Amino acid sequence: MNKKVVTFGELLLRLSPFGYKRIVQAESFEAIYAGAEANVAVSLAVMGVPSAVVSKVPAHEIGQCAVNTLRKWGVDTSNIARGGDRLGIYFIEKGASQRASKVVYDRANSSIATALASDFNWKEIFADASIFHFSGITPALSDSLAAITLEAVKAAKELGVTVSCDVNYRSKLWSREKAQKVMAQYMPYIDICIANDEEVTDVFGIPLEGADINKIAADLAEKYGFKAIAIDHLDSVSSNENYWQAMYYTNGQVYNSSRYHTVVIDRVGLGDAFGAGLLYGIYNEFDPQKTIECAIAASTLKYSIEGDSNIVTADEVLALVAGAASGGVQR
Repeated sequence: MNKKVVTFGELLLRLSPFGYKRIVQAESFEAIYAGAEANVAVSLAVMGVPSAVVSKVPAHEIGQCAVNTLRKWGVDTSNIARGGDRLGIYFIEKGASQRASKVVYDRANSSIATALASDFNWKEIFADASIFHFSGITPALSDSLAAITLEAVKAAKELGVTVSCDVNYRSKLWSREKAQKVMAQYMPYIDICIANDEEVTDVFGIPLEGADINKIAADLAEKYGFKAIAIDHLDSVSSNENYWQAMYYTNGQVYNSSRYHTVVIDRVGLGDAFGAGLLYGIYNEFDPQKTIECAIAASTLKYSIEGDSNIVTADEVLALVAGAASGGVQR
């Protein structure tokens, strides 16, 4: 039996106006079920990697809809606890031209934010896991969930499971100061660290102006004992046009990805797609250059996918890695 990638985080209901309408214009909303860590699990499952989501959802139809969405893509949901009063919600309006996209959260006191340590048996959960992935969004939801996350990373390390963390700073969930204090607890247990360049400042408190990002990555790896660190960088021309690339530091070497010029259909979940592509390469024991190319290619394809999860196959990712970037018709 192939070992799984296990992710831990909140399942959310995403409500978005149709097209490029603003929230204040909307009279109806499109419903999608997602979540940062769930997006990683779905992307991996579609690429052929066994994956599982650990979470907690209310024991009613809305919670079941979220679980059903994961099951549809082949994600293992057997360790999703039931209980609590509500599924978290977030509203997103798509930006266009020079107008930025906008998110409004309605996720206070959600089922997972009020979860108990007894909801999760980490020894059983990690029994068939090779990688455990979480993000900085999960501990930001409540102090109790931050403590549960610490239990999870400690258990993973004790059981020999590789720990992956996307630091995923969200200023609408907590302050920089609290993020830096809480996230510092997890760093000694993390093997694979994923961040964007802005989060180097937000979470690690390192100024970027005039800094060498390669040296920063090497210093962070040495300080915390990371086996690998990936840092992505976005140059935004407008809401609809970006340049996208990343670097990867492992075994004392820096590997730079290709740089893609993209047209944006839906940017939500971009970082999750990047993390999934990186974990896909690591899971399949690709060399470091191919691993970072998979990460940047998978996330580049995500720009073209509506919704939060990156529904692209491994063949599509590997074709882009190999240079098939024209977007022509496949016949």
